[in-house]
Amino acid sequence: MTKIRLTKEFRFEMAHALYNYDGLCKNIHGHSYILQVTVLGVPEQDPASPKLGMVMDFGDLKAIVNREIVNELDHAIVVSNKVAPELIASLGQMGERHFILDYQPTCENMLIDFVDRLQKALPPQVELFSLKLHETANSFAEWYASDN
Repeated sequence: MTKIRLTKEFRFEMAHALYNYDGLCKNIHGHSYILQVTVLGVPEQDPASPKLGMVMDFGDLKAIVNREIVNELDHAIVVSNKVAPELIASLGQMGERHFILDYQPTCENMLIDFVDRLQKALPPQVELFSLKLHETANSFAEWYASDN
C-alpha cells in the first residue's frame, strides 16, 4: 500500500524566557512561531467511506493541533518551573495567560512536548512523521520519527 505524507502549517505568538541562560533569551521575549506538522498514512480505500482517498482530513488535523498546542500556547507566557510563580503573578493581567512547564521552554524541548501531545491525539491509523518549529524566520528545530 502506498503511504502518503500530509503537512499542515500553524502560526502562533508566544513569549518565553530561559531560566539561568547566559544570553539575551534569559529575558522575557516573544516569537512568531510557525509549526509544521507532517503525518504519514495510507489513504482510505473503502469506497463507502466519506474519507475515501484521504490519509486524514486536513480539518481533523487542524482541530487536533489547535486543541493540543496552538489554542493553549497562543499569546501566552511560558517559563520553566525554576521560575518563582510569584514572578508571573507579579505581572498582573499581563501574566494571566501563562504556563509553567517542567522543562526549559527551548524550541527543542517544546518539540519533544508537542510530539508527546500529538502522538496521543492522532487517530491510530495515522503516524506522526515530523515536526518543524520555526522560532524566527531563519531559526528552527526539527523532529523526525525515523530518528527516534
